[in-house]
Amino acid sequence: MNLTTLEQVELRATADLHCHLRQDAMMHLVTPYIEKGGCDTALVMPNLQPPITQVSQALAYHEALSRIAPGVKFLMTLYLHPTVTPDVIAAAGQSKIVYGVNLYPAGFTTNSQDGVLDIEQYYPVFEAMQAHDLVLNLHGETPDVEVLKAEAAFVPTLHRLHAAFPRLRIVLEHVSTAQGVEAVRQCGPTVAATITAHHLFMTTENAEQDVHSFCKPIAKTLEDRIALLRAVVDGSGKFFFGSDSAPHPVQSKEQTNTAAGCFTQGWVTVLVVDALRQAVEMGWISNHDITQETLEGFLSTYGRGFYKIADLSDSSKRRIRLEKSDEIIPKSIVSSDGKIEVVAYRRGERVMSLSWIDRS
Repeated sequence: MNLTTLEQVELRATADLHCHLRQDAMMHLVTPYIEKGGCDTALVMPNLQPPITQVSQALAYHEALSRIAPGVKFLMTLYLHPTVTPDVIAAAGQSKIVYGVNLYPAGFTTNSQDGVLDIEQYYPVFEAMQAHDLVLNLHGETPDVEVLKAEAAFVPTLHRLHAAFPRLRIVLEHVSTAQGVEAVRQCGPTVAATITAHHLFMTTENAEQDVHSFCKPIAKTLEDRIALLRAVVDGSGKFFFGSDSAPHPVQSKEQTNTAAGCFTQGWVTVLVVDALRQAVEMGWISNHDITQETLEGFLSTYGRGFYKIADLSDSSKRRIRLEKSDEIIPKSIVSSDGKIEVVAYRRGERVMSLSWIDRS
């Protein structure tokens, strides 16, 4: 697939297997952008206030999101917390809507003040997750380590968890380093990783130039960026898309203590394609690396397979069309009452247009 001359391509709908949809007015503003971004499936993060720790909360959240975007299949997650017991895991396994449990290191990212301090205390929970076939989603950074080294420092923990629970499906979320990519490759087939669109564009140097590019995990070196791009097209099935789209009000991004997160939701698919095009032009990957199968694999089929949702419904077979155009990512999106504004990542950049294909 020659991305440098690509005029049009049809793809299976994207599955966004790591997104933040928030709550209340922000939820109503950003949730419709899932389908605008080409996605029909979304794994929703649980770090709300209060966090989603019980199946009843997940069910209520699922119902609220489905009312806003009935065309999207929402996969729910729980927030790992002392109240998440093996009995809660058993109930989650029977719920049909909860697919995983998120482990956040305490205090390391948005709304993670109730996160984990001692991973081993949750081993009984992981045993129950293994038995009920739920996925463990890891924010893979070690606290109290220099931020650029935090993901690499977490790698031994990933290996220990995989060794202790070899049948437990584990996702290293928003992997951002070459060390993280290699660690996932070294593990067995029950370990995978998500890669965001924004980490395919950024390094520490250019991320520091714009508060709206500040995210966690922070962007790393050029070597890390290239490792991520190559993982996207390696065809192994161990790397799939999770946007980590994380909306914040513009005031939270532009204050002194900048909130971490990039809002990409409405343009996630075209951003990935554009990042790969740029990587071809830079010589980091070649057009021969990018096939219909590998592109759809990263954006859709690998993740659906890992989460065992690939053939659950006809919705997983919906298709989208990307076309060369003069479409520009807007500066921001604004709620109908004007009270909430969220600045878009790569605002002002030209991207391909995206439309849904009607097969009826």
